[in-house]
Amino acid sequence: MKKRTYLIIFSVLSIGVFFNSCTEDFLDKPAYGALSDEVLSDEKGVNALLIGAYAALDGQDEDDGTVLALGGGNAWEATPSNWIYGDITGGDAHKGSDGGDQAPINAIATYNVDPSNGFFNTKWKALYEGVTRANAVLKLLGQIEDIPEAERSNLAGQARFLRGHFYFELKKMYNMVPWVDENTENTNVPNDTDIWPNIEDDFKYAYDNLPNTQDEVGRVNKWAAGAYLGKTYLYQEKFSEAQIVFTEVINSGQTSNGLSYDLIDNFHHNFNAEFENNEESVFAIQMVANDGTNTIANSNQALMLNYPYNSPFRCCGFYQPTQDLVNAFRTDESSGLPYLNTYNENPVKNDMGIQSDEAFSPDTQSLDPRLDWTVGRRDLPYHDWGYHPGYDWVREQSSGGPYAPKKHIYWQYHADEFSDQSLWAPGNAINVLVIRFADVLLMAAEAEARLGNFDTALGYVNRVRGRMADNPENWLKDYADPTDPMAGFSNDYAANYNISRYPDGYFTSEEQAMEVIMFERRVELAMEGHRFFDLVRWGVAQEVINDFVEYEGQITTDVRGGSFGQNDIYFPIPLRQIDLSTTAEGPVLKQNPGYDN
Repeated sequence: MKKRTYLIIFSVLSIGVFFNSCTEDFLDKPAYGALSDEVLSDEKGVNALLIGAYAALDGQDEDDGTVLALGGGNAWEATPSNWIYGDITGGDAHKGSDGGDQAPINAIATYNVDPSNGFFNTKWKALYEGVTRANAVLKLLGQIEDIPEAERSNLAGQARFLRGHFYFELKKMYNMVPWVDENTENTNVPNDTDIWPNIEDDFKYAYDNLPNTQDEVGRVNKWAAGAYLGKTYLYQEKFSEAQIVFTEVINSGQTSNGLSYDLIDNFHHNFNAEFENNEESVFAIQMVANDGTNTIANSNQALMLNYPYNSPFRCCGFYQPTQDLVNAFRTDESSGLPYLNTYNENPVKNDMGIQSDEAFSPDTQSLDPRLDWTVGRRDLPYHDWGYHPGYDWVREQSSGGPYAPKKHIYWQYHADEFSDQSLWAPGNAINVLVIRFADVLLMAAEAEARLGNFDTALGYVNRVRGRMADNPENWLKDYADPTDPMAGFSNDYAANYNISRYPDGYFTSEEQAMEVIMFERRVELAMEGHRFFDLVRWGVAQEVINDFVEYEGQITTDVRGGSFGQNDIYFPIPLRQIDLSTTAEGPVLKQNPGYDN
């Protein structure tokens, strides 16, 4: 099913379906390689354009045989996983590599950016390209009469869901952005209107009009729209509205391929291409390896830098988890509960400054087992690639720390099928999980806690935490034969794992419940691109991030000198876009507070 979806996408993009948009030089360029009106004059043509809109989700395109981010720039600049904009800025990850590589990320990591930083322009262009493609579907759909009403609603619902997603990303990145839809004639639109109501309308339409299931698993359905609608309400602090829709999604929701939403037994299977599109997958950007294009554009190219250095993966040592994140997985030996505010007072042992040929013993104190499915640590199994050797797989410990990412790393046993070695760095077929069911449960817990429904909120939190607490078989185990990782795992756990549910009645106030929910979102969803945006919407970014910089700066050099101010909660409107919007009366686009044009 997934393979069929991607074959269709390739056929459309190879023809070259592009449209004028409000991004970069698309304003002045005519459409090239466009499909004729005859080809686009029926349901099949609309569907072709819709698949082109889906293809924009990964921010990738092909230009003269070189795979680039849509509209130009490097793939990682438009990353749909938000590893730069959500995890590095949120304190879950270092840039990694070495201090001079991809220098624009250094400014992002220290909250010292300016509007000329090209990363923001690349991300902006890729997102507005997705908006443009979704708008093209809706505009054409409005011009064709002989489409059955149910199918018309389905196609429109998918297009509006996608447009809602692209605008949601724009909103949380830049705040005030121009709204351009299928009826907009002059695309030089000011960014003086809050677009939350428009995003809400798109997801509401999709929720009301999409079917429960779809013929192809990669297409969005009613329940994905409901989850995203609830998320939109939550970001606007419409907690009652969010609670209603999250309850419906949790109780009745199902995947596009008809599986009732649930947490899957094995946490790490969410990040293994062999088990994707499972009961926990609510909205995923579909990835595929070895697609015949001799590129990795559809194989998580935006993550191509983020593999351990000098390892079997070849490149490139970016995206290293922070010590602050690792410490958050410490648990109390007696209770199995986390140290919500004091986890850095009992840090997890690391191998900073210790060569790979020197003796090292991993931490022996109590830990949340989710740690070792999220972070690669010295002398613990790195999937089935052998023990992580520490120093030898780290490009520059002094700036990036001692750890490696793990959630997007493919396994050796099926690397031939699910990795892609077409370029100088690898790709993989692991889907980008924009929303998974654990995320929905924790968002629902937040809405319930804000409304004073503490028992319900605690139930949702414990449902997520209980997956690990109730199922030790889900914990990382050591190799059966240390000399042959491919031989499988033993019955011995790789570390001292200890995790428990919160006791009944644990939530006693909104403040205390939110403290726990915020913490659980971090450890459950770590390295999935959420952290910075969560901190911003909770209004705690300045305090939390500055505390992180002070702590982590004692360990690594990369964040030293960083300082987060209130104006840093949104990224700057790209200078290039402001310049392009300029008329005789001046720029139409206005810069965010705190940034000089």
